[in-house]
Amino acid sequence: MGDTIKSFRNKWEQNKTLAFEETLREGSDLFSWILGRNGFSSAEEMRTYLKNKRRILDAGCGNGRVTALLRRYAPKETEIVAVDIVSAEIARENLQAYGLSEGVHFFEKDILGDLSDLDKFDFIYCQEVLHHTPDPEKAFLNLRTLLSSAGEMAIYVYKVKAPVREFVDDYVRGKISDLGYSEAIRVCEQITAFGKVLSEYGITLKAPGVDVLGIEEGTYDLQRFIYHFFMKCFWNPDLTFQENAAINYDWYHPKIASRHSVEEVRGWFERAGLKIVHEHVDLYGITMRGRAV
Repeated sequence: MGDTIKSFRNKWEQNKTLAFEETLREGSDLFSWILGRNGFSSAEEMRTYLKNKRRILDAGCGNGRVTALLRRYAPKETEIVAVDIVSAEIARENLQAYGLSEGVHFFEKDILGDLSDLDKFDFIYCQEVLHHTPDPEKAFLNLRTLLSSAGEMAIYVYKVKAPVREFVDDYVRGKISDLGYSEAIRVCEQITAFGKVLSEYGITLKAPGVDVLGIEEGTYDLQRFIYHFFMKCFWNPDLTFQENAAINYDWYHPKIASRHSVEEVRGWFERAGLKIVHEHVDLYGITMRGRAV
């Protein structure tokens, strides 16, 4: 776990505002991806969902970009608590800089540790976090203890991907996870340059399904086809080259990056006594929201 913590400490210290503005910018790919996977077709739908939430927990807040999103669309009187094992102070600085820190409290905490002093929450958001813990279900159940009666918890975890993509991801992770930040980011810059070139070709291909390789029939942009089924080579032209490289680093460098099946995650909710009220599964991850019953 110590190596994974170090990966994220380096990531956030070197990239304090990574994807912050794009997360907040309505209509951006990141904004739409976060809202869409959580079942919201617009900012107003998210605002409507949050309007009766009096206490919200962002568990594993990173640099605070989603904390800021929650602050912007939740009622002004809603209390928001943001916790992270390494970057709570970075999140605090970012929200203060964007004028979004009112009613937000930041704590450095391990979501596998004692969280009882945080009290109860109407809504717990824990996305892109659990798969970086040594025991994702244990962390999930630990957060469950903080949920108020009829409260809801929304999570996102990595999904098991196509077999070649799984192999390449693990191969690259094995090569760079012991490297320091500077060396690892150089490798990720090469991967980023590869993704950028693939994107710039502007090639669309119609692929037949190949069941044994987990390739789904469909029409794909060349970069996304490679990204979906063969290796993560993230590229988003709305971000800087270094931001794209940091996102590739985020995937390849942490030693703990578990992947899960839909059935497995549904089991977590069942054992936690949460009724699943929203489920979204794509080629990369599993988003579920459950309500205490």
